[in-house]
Formats: sequence, structure tokens, C-alpha cells
Amino acid sequence: MSLSGAISAAVTALSAQSSALSLVSNNLANASTTAYKTTSASFASLLSGGSAVSGVASGGVAISGVSNVTEQGLLTSSSVSTNVAIYGNGFFVTNDAAEGGAAYYTRNGEFSVDADGYLVNNGYFLQGWPTDADGTVVGGTTASNLESIDVDSISTIASPTTETSFVANLPADATVGGTFTSSIEVFDSLGTAANVTVTWTKTADNSWTASFSNPVSNGATIGTTSAGAIAIAFNDDGTLASTSPSPATLAISGWTTGAAASSIALDFGTAGTATGLSQYATGDETLTVDLESTQDGTAMGSLISISIDEDGNVNANYDNDTERAIFKIPVATFTNSDGLTSLSYGMYAASTESGSSTLRLSGQNGAGTVYGSQIELSTTDTSTEFANMMAAQQAYSGAAQVMSAANSMFETLISAVR
Repeated sequence: MSLSGAISAAVTALSAQSSALSLVSNNLANASTTAYKTTSASFASLLSGGSAVSGVASGGVAISGVSNVTEQGLLTSSSVSTNVAIYGNGFFVTNDAAEGGAAYYTRNGEFSVDADGYLVNNGYFLQGWPTDADGTVVGGTTASNLESIDVDSISTIASPTTETSFVANLPADATVGGTFTSSIEVFDSLGTAANVTVTWTKTADNSWTASFSNPVSNGATIGTTSAGAIAIAFNDDGTLASTSPSPATLAISGWTTGAAASSIALDFGTAGTATGLSQYATGDETLTVDLESTQDGTAMGSLISISIDEDGNVNANYDNDTERAIFKIPVATFTNSDGLTSLSYGMYAASTESGSSTLRLSGQNGAGTVYGSQIELSTTDTSTEFANMMAAQQAYSGAAQVMSAANSMFETLISAVR
């Protein structure tokens, strides 16, 4: 290798080690950046003008940055309920506009609610599939069905009563024709509460009927009950035998509130058991029917908080103690995640090297699991980066010494010629 070749190799070394130090500096600068993935230096030798075996080749070194996008960072809890993290393979899908816009991908889950109710991170809008109250995606798990997650899309909620369960003992020692009353609460589709009076009448041994009044709210009748009396039969051991009709249903129409007609399934218990209605003698001087009823309707509630579960469901919590899923967060996977194009704010764009994204449900088919109230830490290890810094510094110093020595040798050669 000639002196000029030595200088040329040393120059490439200086350039390469400077770039390596730049990578170290960037990694250390992002040691506290959420979901930051380190970039490591990859060195490759350069040869020209001869054979490496003969020892007369010159060249030097080239450097390239290797993205470690798939490296998993530690998860840590966050006090912000809309912060999310992925443990495992995949990325969150975002758009650079609330409606439309280009798709970008990120592991940085520091999303918060903006003034318009969207989950946003540095101007990027988190995408999700709209769901029904059970968390089932409405419209299909496709890219075209994704929407910017708007937590204010259902800022209030009311649920009509669709099922009521009864637990009560009808006194076996009541006389035929005895009349007993109790009350149940129901809600219409607008969240209006009303009371319906249930009249229990013994018609024969082991036989009763239940009839229902029109719904009443604040002393006024606000609907019409169309169901007839329901016949209830008991076994001779006091357990429920049957109801007629079966299943029993309470229909309410003509709500003066403007609500839709109601159809309420009445659960009197399981035949052959005393889990719902039973008929046992009480021996009390004054006989009563003490009814415990539960129903699935709710009054109007206002949104108070958002939570995210491991299924990727974005759940809205209301002040009427109701929780319902409103969106499901997908996980985007790639054939070659390290081939993604890195952008600012922890965002990535798909490229020909990464391939296009495949959308999957949280924790399914090789996709990572979504965790709410968590964030992913940077993968920067300061000890490793300091070691890399020292190595780059030593190599840079060595290359500089080579240039200094080659310069001295040139001066010696020139002095000899003189």
C-alpha cells in the first residue's frame, strides 16, 4: 500500500468514525424518548488497486447505519389512560389528518385527547375500527374501515331495559285469590326511568299469575304495557315448573318521551330450581312478596374517562357506571419492519423494503399485544453507547496518527529529493 493509499484509508476511517460517533450521539440524545429504537454502526472494508492477499491493496472503510426497529423496549406504567404500548411485533397506525391523510406507523404510544376529542400524538391521529358495545368491529377489519379515534363520538349514553330478572318467594300459604304487589324499574331507549307495578295473584294451588301495569314516571303514565297476565306454575317441592308464555316478555309501546317501543325479556328463573321464583310457606301473619329484580338498562350518562384493554378496545366510561367499547386499535405488521423509513417523532413510513402493512387484532396471528396506560421505553443502553463512543474515539485517534505518520514520511521523502 502506498503512502497516498494509507492517507486515503485514514481519511475514510476518520469519516466513518465521525459517523459512528454521530450515531452514538443520536442514540444517547434519545435515551429518554418513548419507543425510540437505536441505530447501530455497520462497518465494511473497501479495497482498490491490488490484492488484499499480496498486502499491496489500498482502500479503507465504509459505514452504514443499521436500524433496530424490531428491538423490544421495556414497558412502564403511565398515569395517562390514553397512553398505549405494544409488547411484541407490530405498530400503531396513524394518519397525518383527522380525515383522510397518509398512513404512518409508530411504536410511540403517547396519545392524548385533543380539543376535538381525537387521540393525537404530535399531530398524528391514532386509527381504529369502530365497534359495537361488545367490542365487535362494525364494518370489517380492513384498512378502508379505519377511522381516527374520536372519544367524543359517544359523549353520552343511555341503554333501554331489554331483560329483567326476578328473585322472589310467592307464599304457598296464601289463599287463592290473594293479591300482592311489587315494583320494578325499567328504562326507555332515551334513558328515562319508569316504575312498573307487578301484581302477583294466586289462582290455585301451585299456580299464580303476574300482570304488569303501565309505566309511571313522576306520577304520570308515560307508556302502554301490552303484555297479558303471565301464568306461573310451581312444582310440589316449591321450585319453578313453568311459565306461559315461555319465554315471558313485557312489551311497552307509546312512550310519551318519544322513545322506541320496548321488548323486555322476563327471567323468572330456571325450571326445576328456586334460583328465581319459588313458592314456599312463610308462616308469617302478614304475607308479602319481597321482590329483588335486576335489569340491564341505564339512565343517561356522560363520558368521564377513557381506558384501553389488552384486546385493543378503547372503552368509554360514563358517570352512570356504564362502560362500553367504542373503537378497537389494530396492530400493523410488516414482512421486514427494519426496512421501514424512519421519520421524526418516532413515526415510520412503509417502503419497498418493508412491504405493505397487514392489520391484525391485538395479540393474534403473530401481532403484539396492546397495553393501555403503558408506554414503551427507549432501547438505548447508555453503557453500550459509552463503550461504542470510546471505540470510535480510539479508532479516530488512530486514523489521525496514521495521517500524521504518513505526513512525516512524505516530508522525509521530499527532504531526500532536495
